[in-house]
Amino acid sequence: MLITTQLQRAFHFTDKEQEIQLADPSITFSPEAVLNFYSNTYPILTTARIEGPEIKNDKLVFVFVTTMGTKG
Repeated sequence: MLITTQLQRAFHFTDKEQEIQLADPSITFSPEAVLNFYSNTYPILTTARIEGPEIKNDKLVFVFVTTMGTKG
């Protein structure tokens, strides 16, 4: 018999060379809604784009990538 389970989501971003892991505020939120939710706390996320999901350690990992503070 085949059993299916829903993978947990994880959200990561890098700020000042430090990787920050964010909890999933609600499974009903889209990744874009999660980005908007956390942009109030982390203003650097207002210009971020979403990469992923990628499956790592039985989790769906989304990465918020920002170009703020980079040259070129």
